[in-house]
Amino acid sequence: MNGILQSVLAPHGPQAGQIATLAWALFAFGSLVLGLVIAAIWLAMRGAPRIREVLARERTIILLGLALPVAALTILLACGAWLTRAQTGHADEALRIEVTGQQWWWRVVYDGPAPIVSSNEIRIPVGQPVDFTLKAADVIHSFWVPSLGGKIDMIPGRTTRLRLTAERAGVYRGQCAEYCGGPHALMSFKLIAMPRHEYDAWLERLAGPQSAPSTDNEQRGQLLFLAAGCGTCHAVRGTDAAGKIGPDLTHFASRGSVGIDTLPLTAENLDRFIRDGQHIKPGNRMPEFRIFSSAEQTALVSYLMSLQ
Repeated sequence: MNGILQSVLAPHGPQAGQIATLAWALFAFGSLVLGLVIAAIWLAMRGAPRIREVLARERTIILLGLALPVAALTILLACGAWLTRAQTGHADEALRIEVTGQQWWWRVVYDGPAPIVSSNEIRIPVGQPVDFTLKAADVIHSFWVPSLGGKIDMIPGRTTRLRLTAERAGVYRGQCAEYCGGPHALMSFKLIAMPRHEYDAWLERLAGPQSAPSTDNEQRGQLLFLAAGCGTCHAVRGTDAAGKIGPDLTHFASRGSVGIDTLPLTAENLDRFIRDGQHIKPGNRMPEFRIFSSAEQTALVSYLMSLQ
């Protein structure tokens, strides 16, 4: 799928369209106010004596300096509330996805008879309203997909909600928009909008069990993964790995990136991240693993790359 330009002014959903309209209205109003201020300054300096006298009167100062801004800001507030009225709320026809911000990755849970857990990549069907339930596990984060809607803070102990709808298929870039320490700048994610039939097939596959390693090298890598304690932090459904500290790796190889969109997913980049992750993404909470021999590292990477 093609990447979509990350811009508030390039909307691809009704919620983003409302925000873009509001942005253009603010730009136009701000330009008008700037023009009036420049004109008033010019008249106060170069205008006729009578005009300068009028501008210096107390009534003029109260009108232009207090009454006009109050009226203007009230109109803008009402306009903003009306234009963004569909940003939140729930509807019966909307899908529901829960996203939890953690330092420095995203836990994604798809609603259903049995909730389906994923990480760091979100998929939604085109044209379908999606209600996001947003939480934070540690500090304040902020969920933002500029081309689909406004940003909203994720605050520990509180649940916030946001509705998004993608009008066209593609890959939309999202990010944490609230400084959350450490590698905050690298806490981005991809939101992939796909046709409904493709989404349903993908979700069905995601809900299924992870296939068993098919080669001796992959089997050895799985044993190393469990023996090294990786399952203490990460989960892989169908195995003894059930950690919740780090991202769920059940279908890791289908996500397309390493280190939460830090590097494209390749065997070479995965090998680098395991050995030198603090250099690639400084401050992330995964320690560097340099305990494996070259052959063991190859086996571990082969296993992780098999998690489709």
